[in-house]
Amino acid sequence: MLFKTGILIASAASLITLYGCNSSDHPKTAAPSRPAVAATVNGTAISESRVDSLVKQNAAQGQPENPELRKEIIERLSVQLLISQEAIKKGLDKTPEVLEQIDFSKQSILANAFVEDYFKNNHVSDDMLKAEYEKIKGQMAGNEYKARHILVENEAEAKGIIARLNKNPKIFETLAKEKSKDPGSKVNGGDLGWFDPRGMVPEFGAAVTKLAKGKFTEEPVKSQFGYHVILLEDSRPKTFPPFDQIKSKLQEQVQQQNLKKLFDDMKAKAKIEITQAAIPAISPAKENRPAEPGK
Repeated sequence: MLFKTGILIASAASLITLYGCNSSDHPKTAAPSRPAVAATVNGTAISESRVDSLVKQNAAQGQPENPELRKEIIERLSVQLLISQEAIKKGLDKTPEVLEQIDFSKQSILANAFVEDYFKNNHVSDDMLKAEYEKIKGQMAGNEYKARHILVENEAEAKGIIARLNKNPKIFETLAKEKSKDPGSKVNGGDLGWFDPRGMVPEFGAAVTKLAKGKFTEEPVKSQFGYHVILLEDSRPKTFPPFDQIKSKLQEQVQQQNLKKLFDDMKAKAKIEITQAAIPAISPAKENRPAEPGK
């Protein structure tokens, strides 16, 4: 449900790489505001703020925030800075390949900074969140169903299964294990668990909603996957979590939606030209098929 942007968010490892390329921190205009120094390498400082940032990044990924982690990060930054100094001595910072990588890293950092600034300065009001909540709640309204099915290749076989069920409805699970072509459910006697019929192929979903509890389809249900015999075990109204329970995730979703719209607007106004030679010929996309019941 939540939209994820494709913006590049640097990992702890890449942050070390990106930040380590700078030979020093940018000096401040006033001496008291200069960053505290965690270490120096041949006179070039590594700031405490840089170390703090990487400690937080690593801690967010599950590493314990302790003196050992801090020491390790300082050592890694020191070695990286030392190596980068040697690279500069050799003039590697002037090569086209390295300049291109530095430019790409700069773009990535600026893009991330833009996203962070956008989220910081574009808060979503509770009224907007509640409106989105009601919209999603309306889309999710209705019943969910618990059913089993047997999927076979032809109508005659499906009718034969229905004839056997008419004599003994209790053998549905056994027949599903023996006859069904759906590997996702046959091992469980055709059990599909609880599902929203709108998530199934149309023919299957429509057939389920017409069944009475404990009944199976009297005629095979044809879909693009074959022929289904469906048994409805139960149904219930769908429940939706209260607003306060999903407010934070909803806020993230709305922010991501707004950000995507902003990006789409930016692209629409920009002049983006892709040279034909940059992209190989693309084969026609395969037809997207609805998910098969039980998968």
